[in-house]
Amino acid sequence: MSPRPTFRRPFACVVPLVAAVLLAGCDKQTPAEPQPQSTAPAVAAAAKGEDGGEGSFNGTLDISNRGAAMPDLTFTDPSGKKLRTLDLKGKPLLINLWATWCGPCVLEMPTLDALSAAKAGKLTVLTISQDLDQAAAVDAFFKDRKLAHLAPWLDPDNALSQHYGTGVLPTTVLYDAQGREVWRMIGSHDWSGPRTDAMLADTLR
Repeated sequence: MSPRPTFRRPFACVVPLVAAVLLAGCDKQTPAEPQPQSTAPAVAAAAKGEDGGEGSFNGTLDISNRGAAMPDLTFTDPSGKKLRTLDLKGKPLLINLWATWCGPCVLEMPTLDALSAAKAGKLTVLTISQDLDQAAAVDAFFKDRKLAHLAPWLDPDNALSQHYGTGVLPTTVLYDAQGREVWRMIGSHDWSGPRTDAMLADTLR
């Protein structure tokens, strides 16, 4: 596992929508377009850093959207290969929204890679970058960190950020085999830890 990076702001990347102002990230690189802001309590806590200190895994589990249908969206990888979310129905799916400029996203990425390897055949782990027009940077990120069990899918229009509306990166959403939302994790989480097995138990049994 890669060493934990240090970063200057709280564990989650809060991305508020402010007219005529650029998106605020939690690392030096800042995207060029705004994303929606959520008023959910979990997001407010993340914005204030109330759920933990820097460098920690302190995401908030949210079940308020349980049963919601998976969005019908199509993504590409840096080579131009396309992937449609609804084509993945039939097996549980974990969708992770992240960005290269988001410290907490970078922190949890090796644990998502480990989860994908551990649950191969039972769970599809889909990491979808919210970097804007940064296909080369995302591709390089995966190669540099040798993330062998994940693929660098791209969402250049931030369609998923707008759909989920949490206002926080990372955001990770679990769907069951029928394409219904089970829960979402708002903020960073250790996906290789024991709590993850308990969170996935009912969906993967």
